[in-house]
Amino acid sequence: MGLFSIDIDAGVAVYQMSKKGVLVDVRTKAEYERGHIPESINIELEHLDKILEKVPDKDTPLFVYCRSGRRSARAKSSLKRAGYRDVTNIGGIVNYHGTLEK
Repeated sequence: MGLFSIDIDAGVAVYQMSKKGVLVDVRTKAEYERGHIPESINIELEHLDKILEKVPDKDTPLFVYCRSGRRSARAKSSLKRAGYRDVTNIGGIVNYHGTLEK
């Protein structure tokens, strides 16, 4: 698991059980279009400031992932600095065993 408190499969399961959670893919648009976890929204790491447009409530649980977990770790830090209180880095999609959507 490395830097992450939970692995991506467990993270998606926790997201699915949450009532108000949002699954955020911080990869590029091209990466997202090649395959992403169902129900996730795509906000590239470089455009993370746009999260407020899609998730205005800073108490919303956010579950953040990328390809390997590095960008999502940076995204978690940025989101916490922006005032989001419940942010979980669930790691990298390369370790995901579920179905992907295109």
